Amino acid sequence: MELPLVVGVDGSEPSLRAVDWATDEAALHGVPLRLVYASLWERYEGAALAEGLDRSPEQVMADNVVEAAAQRAHRRAPEVKVTTDVLPDDAVSVLLNEALTAAALVVGSRGRSGLAELLLGSVSLKVAGRAACPVIVLRGDQDNQARAGTHRRVVLGVGEGSHGTAAARFAFEEAEVRKAALDALRAWRCPAYESTDAPLLEGEPARLHEQRAAEILESALSEAAAEHPTVELRRRTAEGSVRRVLLDASDDADLLVVGVRRHHHGLAGLQLGRVAHTLLHHSACPVAVVPQRG
Repeated sequence: MELPLVVGVDGSEPSLRAVDWATDEAALHGVPLRLVYASLWERYEGAALAEGLDRSPEQVMADNVVEAAAQRAHRRAPEVKVTTDVLPDDAVSVLLNEALTAAALVVGSRGRSGLAELLLGSVSLKVAGRAACPVIVLRGDQDNQARAGTHRRVVLGVGEGSHGTAAARFAFEEAEVRKAALDALRAWRCPAYESTDAPLLEGEPARLHEQRAAEILESALSEAAAEHPTVELRRRTAEGSVRRVLLDASDDADLLVVGVRRHHHGLAGLQLGRVAHTLLHHSACPVAVVPQRG
């Protein structure tokens, strides 16, 4: 059974953009599209009311939202198989449960309230930080960059200890299906305590850190590169903070891919680091957060 691409919808403009983007992706990958709406109306108003003759306003709204989203997806790509569901739970719980049987989750950057950065933290950040599958958060809504194939360029941020990462494989797969180039970036910085004013030693610490970055990059990419020999791979090391290097790279990319490691801390699940958190708030293109184990 093919795993679907799952989209959380709530009727907001960002969620409709997520439907558009995910529909294009489902068509590109040849996978089903699943649209889900989280609704607590049945839990709060009771099963008896749910079984009555009259439907609550919340149920009517939920049904209308998913139906409108499904029609939108069908108009955009009639060949994509679309299913919908209204599920009785909060948005984060619904999406985390859907992630267990999804190829990936797609979410907008905010919900109906329009508080862009605050609601990113309330739903999208929580889902991206804990989901069992890749989560793609759409960014760049003002200039409509959240469209597949605009630049034909996928960017992968290679972190520490990323040997054989799920993120690298995901990035190669996305670049291959898009027929896009893959820019793999590894940022490095020379610690201040290693700097020196001695002319004969000037530049030596920096050279060693740059060399180390190149070695990490090569090791992280070798396995996935061998599995996808047709992908145009461009390896690059850059001096500077990871956040700044990747944000700059997102300006003309179709997708920015980063990996995050799973930490077992009770119910907290997968936690985002500062880099992923910054990218989800400020990237100019959609960001794919890919969970890694180990």
